[in-house]
Amino acid sequence: MKKYFLSFILVCLSLSFYGQTNKEIAGVYIRKAQKNYSNLEIDEANKNFNKAIKLLDSVNKADIARLGTLIQYELKQYEEAKKYAKYYFQLVKNKNTEDYTMLLDLYVTIEEELEKIEAERVKQEKARLAREKEARRIDSLKTVWQKRADALTLEINSVKAFNKNNVAIFKKGDFIGIIDHLGNTIVKADTYKDVKAFDGYFLLLNNATEPTKVYAYNSNTKTGGLLPSVSEFNTLSTHYGTVMLPRGNGTIVTYPNNSLKAFIYNLNTKKFVTVADQKALFKELKKNDKIEKYNKDGQVRIEKRYFDFGGHIGGGVYALYLSDYSLFGFLCSLDGTVLKSQNYKGIGAFHNGKYQVVNDEGISWVNQNGTKVADATDEGGNYTGKSKIVSLEKGGIQIQQEIDGYTYIILGDKKLELLEDFLRKHP
Repeated sequence: MKKYFLSFILVCLSLSFYGQTNKEIAGVYIRKAQKNYSNLEIDEANKNFNKAIKLLDSVNKADIARLGTLIQYELKQYEEAKKYAKYYFQLVKNKNTEDYTMLLDLYVTIEEELEKIEAERVKQEKARLAREKEARRIDSLKTVWQKRADALTLEINSVKAFNKNNVAIFKKGDFIGIIDHLGNTIVKADTYKDVKAFDGYFLLLNNATEPTKVYAYNSNTKTGGLLPSVSEFNTLSTHYGTVMLPRGNGTIVTYPNNSLKAFIYNLNTKKFVTVADQKALFKELKKNDKIEKYNKDGQVRIEKRYFDFGGHIGGGVYALYLSDYSLFGFLCSLDGTVLKSQNYKGIGAFHNGKYQVVNDEGISWVNQNGTKVADATDEGGNYTGKSKIVSLEKGGIQIQQEIDGYTYIILGDKKLELLEDFLRKHP
């Protein structure tokens, strides 16, 4: 029992010793903090003051509370300064001293600073709320604008240049269609995969080779329609074969399979181009020594060999076929030259002194005796309107026009300002 009593006494003495030591150490830090404050070493004063506070159970002296108030005020830590000031007013005994009056004045200043801080906080909060509201408004407008812009966006891959009649070819996936400069679809891109366009005319083919369906559109008259069925032209033919460029006189030429004649058709008259009096033509050709003979079967002999007469391409050039339906070549009645098919896979309609030629080298142009000449000028002309094609990064095409100093997205009779202008117009 005596042993336990002695242990208890030692613990009490130890606690008393360490408690006294903490107060003494805290006093040292307080004195350091006071000296630092007097020397305007505010940061050091704050460090020493905080060390003292950690060693004390509570602020139980007015002069400590006063020092804490002064240090925190200098650091602009007004909430902390106010807290220590309240400790001071609770602990101070004499309220008639100069220190009390000075601290009371300082307390009022601290309250004023806190009011300023609160006012600024309220102001900043209002500004933040206003910014958030504005951001939500702008986001809402952007959503509205994007929805409208999407409605005016063409879901297509590309658009070629418009011609002078404000018409162009566009591509969607694997298909080709026709569109005007306001985005109105003239021919949908869901059937045709190739196009032959020249002189303001467009021929849409359902296949790049051996097409069985051809749609012709005249941008000069804004009219179009399917070509007559190839079987209507020749019951044995199953496709149009090589299709040549349309020309400014409305004439097109194709070379169907299983046929002894070229498909020659005028889009303006909507009639096949045929020789009105074939026998009279043959007589004239024989008279001028362009052919040796002809027979009642519609054949002409050249260089001691008979060929089926395949029609008048125009400008005095005539197609010549072999009996196996293969194209032999072309007779140029101007000088009797025969252009053989191994060099001329196809010759297009005659217009403005020139023919389009397709051979192994590609496309070129010749005159009436097969001499190569400069490329023909496309009478489709250059676009002079305001529309511009804009390809979007996310895909799709927009047509834009500048109107009264503003740029608009255009689709038919609808239009929409660009986003920046839209936001400015909707404050």
